[in-house]
Amino acid sequence: MSKPLEKQEWFRVAEAFEASGLTQKEFSSQRGVRLSTLQSWVYRRRRQQAEKGEAVRLLPVEVAGVSPPSTMLLEVVVASGARLRFSSGTDVDYVAHLVAALGR
Repeated sequence: MSKPLEKQEWFRVAEAFEASGLTQKEFSSQRGVRLSTLQSWVYRRRRQQAEKGEAVRLLPVEVAGVSPPSTMLLEVVVASGARLRFSSGTDVDYVAHLVAALGR
């Protein structure tokens, strides 16, 4: 079992990963930590946040182009590289919850 201080340090590492924009593999390589250890602590941190009911964090977006209204799509690219496409008018809360669930 981890000591409280170690747990807080690992939560800070997991938080730094979340803010980095890097893949888990890139981040662990740069920090010199085992990938499996980072994955474990990122999972624990996300689970703790979900239990606390913390708000979903949204990131800034860049509009690449505008399509005619009848074919307009919202495309979300998650950190894993997965692309999700939604038709215009899709409920934003639904998209935010789906992205959050995929990030766990």
